[in-house]
Amino acid sequence: MTTLGTPTTGETPAIRETPDALGTPGTLTGPITGPITGAEQALQAACDHLIGLRSAEGWWKGELQTNVTMDAEDLLLREFVGIRTEEDTAEAARWIRSEQRADGTWANFHGGPADLSTTIEAYAALRLAGDPPDAEHMRAAARQVRDLGGIEASRVFTRIWLALFGEWEWRDLPVMPPEMIYLPSWFPFNVYDWACWARQTIVPLTVVTAYRPVRPLPFRLPELRTGLRPERARRGGWEAAFGALDKVLHRYERRPARGLRRAAVRRAVEWIVARQEADGSWGGIQPPWVYSVIALHLAGYHHDHPVMRKAIGGLDRFTIRDEKGRRLEACQSPVWDTALAVNALLDAGTPADHPAVTGAADWLLREEITRAGDWAVRRPALAPGGWAFEFDNDGYPDTDDTAEVVLALRRLDRTGIRPAVERGVRWMTGMASRDGGFAAFDADNDRALITKLPFCDFGAVIDPPSADVTAHVVEALAKERPHSLALRRGVVWLLRAQERDGSWFGRWGANHVYGTGAVVPALVAAGVRPWHSSVRRAVAWLEHHQNDDGGWGEDLRSYRDPSWIGRGASTPSQTAWALLALLAAGERSQAVERGVRWLVGNQRPDGTWDEPYFTGTGFPGDFYINYHLYRLVFPISALGRYLRRDGTPAGPEAP
Repeated sequence: MTTLGTPTTGETPAIRETPDALGTPGTLTGPITGPITGAEQALQAACDHLIGLRSAEGWWKGELQTNVTMDAEDLLLREFVGIRTEEDTAEAARWIRSEQRADGTWANFHGGPADLSTTIEAYAALRLAGDPPDAEHMRAAARQVRDLGGIEASRVFTRIWLALFGEWEWRDLPVMPPEMIYLPSWFPFNVYDWACWARQTIVPLTVVTAYRPVRPLPFRLPELRTGLRPERARRGGWEAAFGALDKVLHRYERRPARGLRRAAVRRAVEWIVARQEADGSWGGIQPPWVYSVIALHLAGYHHDHPVMRKAIGGLDRFTIRDEKGRRLEACQSPVWDTALAVNALLDAGTPADHPAVTGAADWLLREEITRAGDWAVRRPALAPGGWAFEFDNDGYPDTDDTAEVVLALRRLDRTGIRPAVERGVRWMTGMASRDGGFAAFDADNDRALITKLPFCDFGAVIDPPSADVTAHVVEALAKERPHSLALRRGVVWLLRAQERDGSWFGRWGANHVYGTGAVVPALVAAGVRPWHSSVRRAVAWLEHHQNDDGGWGEDLRSYRDPSWIGRGASTPSQTAWALLALLAAGERSQAVERGVRWLVGNQRPDGTWDEPYFTGTGFPGDFYINYHLYRLVFPISALGRYLRRDGTPAGPEAP
């Protein structure tokens, strides 16, 4: 536990741990007399199911489900570079059709509203698969597209895909010239001002837009047009200035400096090739992968070039085939899932020498990052360390995964663990931003001016500190560096980031339930007392937002519409997040009891839970994820901590 005293001049402000009107020591809530009947059996069944999902190599990986743009763009990519097969097309089309809703549209998450651009891309892919435009499901989709504003109202990325096939004019797209690759790292709008996922997407797109290729499809898409340009809101300030800059860049695009343009494209291509991962991907995620393939293809890289062979072949690893068809994961999360699984099993009381735990630890040790990546541009003196999200993403470790791996490994006694944990903690600590918070991939990647560019109409493009990531790092530092300045500054950052209603915003999970579920355990681990006003306010917020059925849920629409904050159908993962916060706060309340009863009562016979709702976040407001292992690992942690808070044995025995 860290000592949180009075600061001297120039230090961060003190954290006051005095009771207030929301609660006093010893009178937090009414007691629970004992464990809920069936909780032990539910936990045992869940642990058995989780252990049964472990791979032979020691890792866990649940499906990372997103939306059908992954599959539509995969078919369009294969069409563009000339590698599309009838088999892949038919299987992907079957999956895309299965996700169409009754009104003819496609959404970006289960139960969400229709998404115009997703529907356009899905429709184009089905036309590519041979679905006739007069088929009922296609007529319904086209009608909805027109009602939502047509191609003219779609996002920039969708119009780039359409431009590749002659369905949109390149001159009507915002300009991102490849010459930006020459901007130094201190200059505004250089590639390192973008978040890691964005810079790996933007650089290949600058190459693509420099070539402005057009390869017409065997059909046109007039049925998706309204003939009207959407009305643009009157812009002022920086948006107006950047609109004027875009006009200047358009004039330059008509007559670029030829020598400079050729050199810039060459430099950008070299930048792309240098960042290809061992599995053939870029960043282990779909957007930079597909655009990098197109950029290299346009730059003259043939299908049999080693870089292209690895890139195209690597997509198979991200492909899932089942009775519904063929679909792609936008990313894969084995390191994250494995760390969460180990922590869950240990929370449940699984012995540290259980083969599932030790095998996972050995695998995680082999996944440690040992070389510098783009993060070193902002932290050149920092030695490498930590862990990434994916199997082979050695260029982009992140503080979130590193924190969870540290929390898992430090609980074990295995050869090589302490040095790896020390390196990870050192790297993670060195990635603190200037304000004391932690972002996922970079430090001080918070130049919001870049978000005003006309190109940036979809997805997060910077990586500023967030409450959930900072909380995970704080929790790890509380265990490993309990007296460090980095911990103290992280705690102060979290206290300042609390919302007025008592919750915390969740950047990488949905949403305030996720943020609050991460922050409260971190604050308590760092020495903030359960009766501190911030903790009491968070508890009150969680109790107020508990559903009538005893669970918790928050719809992803809360990122755009505040009326959805804390509201949504109960889900296993979100119920577990709320319970983890309440348990960390010392709650022995009816809210806890009802939440545990919800988990026990909604468990499937095989030990897991159903969770069709998406509770993970890629880009707040735009792109969401259903982590298929969340429905299992977080309930295990919650049930385990619930049953073991008084020393009650729980969890499977070692064989």
